[in-house]
Amino acid sequence: MASAEGGQEAGRRYWRWSKADFFPEPSFRSWRAYSGALLSTGPRLRDRVTSRSSEAVEAGTLLAQSENPLRRCLTWVDLAFLGFGSVVGSGVFVLTGQEARFDAGPAIPLAYAAAGFSALLSSFCYAELATEIPSAGGSFSYLRVELGDLAAFLAAGNILLEAVVGAAGLGRSWTSYLAALIGRDSDALRIHVRALADGFNLLDPIAVVVLCATSALAVSGARLTSTINSVASVIGIAIIAFVLGGGFAHFDPANLGPSFFPFGAAGVFRAAAVVYWSYTGFDMVATMAEETKNPGRDVPLGLISSMSAITAVYCAMSLALVGMQRYSEIDANAAYSVAFAAAGMKWARYVVALGALKGMTSGLLVGALGQARYTTQIARTHMIPPYFALVHPGTGTPIYATVAVTIAAACIAFFSSLDVLASVSSISTLFIFALVAVALLVRRYYVAGATSPAQLRTFRAFLALIVFSSIGMSVYYNSGYARRWPGYVAFGALWVAGTAGLALCAKQQRAPKVYGVPLMPWLPAMSVATNLFLMGSLGSLAYMRFGICTAAMLVYYVLFGVHATYDMAHSEDQTTSAANAAIDDLEQGKIVPV
Repeated sequence: MASAEGGQEAGRRYWRWSKADFFPEPSFRSWRAYSGALLSTGPRLRDRVTSRSSEAVEAGTLLAQSENPLRRCLTWVDLAFLGFGSVVGSGVFVLTGQEARFDAGPAIPLAYAAAGFSALLSSFCYAELATEIPSAGGSFSYLRVELGDLAAFLAAGNILLEAVVGAAGLGRSWTSYLAALIGRDSDALRIHVRALADGFNLLDPIAVVVLCATSALAVSGARLTSTINSVASVIGIAIIAFVLGGGFAHFDPANLGPSFFPFGAAGVFRAAAVVYWSYTGFDMVATMAEETKNPGRDVPLGLISSMSAITAVYCAMSLALVGMQRYSEIDANAAYSVAFAAAGMKWARYVVALGALKGMTSGLLVGALGQARYTTQIARTHMIPPYFALVHPGTGTPIYATVAVTIAAACIAFFSSLDVLASVSSISTLFIFALVAVALLVRRYYVAGATSPAQLRTFRAFLALIVFSSIGMSVYYNSGYARRWPGYVAFGALWVAGTAGLALCAKQQRAPKVYGVPLMPWLPAMSVATNLFLMGSLGSLAYMRFGICTAAMLVYYVLFGVHATYDMAHSEDQTTSAANAAIDDLEQGKIVPV
């Protein structure tokens, strides 16, 4: 296990910059070595695809790559407030107006309910896996253990994409609400460059400044950041209470007509797929398991309590918005501020704008914590240079990882509009959450060396049926046959058959140590179905961007990632004694029974 003493024994300063820090693996020592590695890409790729990590490696052995430990200083109350601070503000104040105006209309609360239900299912899956594998890598570590390196790498790429794009979107929304606070148009503080394409021609220097400021605070320490976030969250709760009280006081049922579904059910699900981005902060809580005093108890409590409260808040706040103002008149960039002004409470727009700024600042602050932890664990495996895994001995935070994510987010925020960012981030999030649910099913129903071939075949068959029927339902709903019921009956029956088959015919191979998802396998299977269904509701442009990004990730993996991780996995440093020591440490201290 990594320790502060370990970093001191190495005699290496934290502030350093050399080729060996970025590319320490044998495959990159020279061009001759790299050429040889490329010639061995086939065998190495097979090794990486078929390999699996372990709980001991993810939560124990790999910590040595950071040279100094992350500090255990958080409780479930901290995690609940971190979840609340990360999510509320990054969603309801940002996307509600856009989706009510263009996709869902007055039915926007139903979009939030659908997305919230899917997110709550995912939070159950995260809660169990976080107690079993209390690593800073969150979903990345879960997938490395259960689905292997290639699936984990695709998740890693999408995690980093989500982190960068999500932070960039929040930064731009911060500028819009600042403009509303001072009584200006939402784009008034941006620089319009006509030579650039639409969606990329409004430059936003304020977003860059805000991103850098919140990241600077995040690197000061998890304890200080959590305390500031908790205080800010209490203020945010008071502002939400004001929004709900003021909104429903000016609620006009006529604004919900003449049609509650002006864009049809398809519009509601399309909006649900986009506003799912509003719930992505909860997965940041899972990345804090390594810094939580009692992850076995605190992570499930923090995740599920915050997600339940957030779903209720989102539905209520979105209903208040469309009740105050007809959906066709909603300002897509600063919806609540403009709605209160239209209701005759011009002074309230400043309170709402200030609350939105507070919420988005908290979202950026907590996001900077979680994004850096993801990046740290990915770097520990050498999928990206291990330089970004280093933890500062004084602050106990991964400064290099935080700076890297911040620079990337700032560059994107400077150019890209919110609608471009939201669709890319949502599809990445849904993809990861679906993989996490699959990983949990694999963990419960398959143990290498213990599961019989017959049991494995049974599990694979029913799991394939669940995934196939979920994809089929999504494709059918978005096809020209969407109004015909036989397809829904057929795919729904296949999903029920697959899930019931798992429950009745496939024997669970592993019991959770501390916390287990209830109604196994129904809840994880439903999480797979809802995430894939919402993915299908996104437009073709989102898929095109997702495909381009995934292709770029695979090129990177073949040229760099597969060789770095192969060297890391087969290095002499990963000794059996180190793994055994990590197992002992994990069992004795990492997971504390309730």
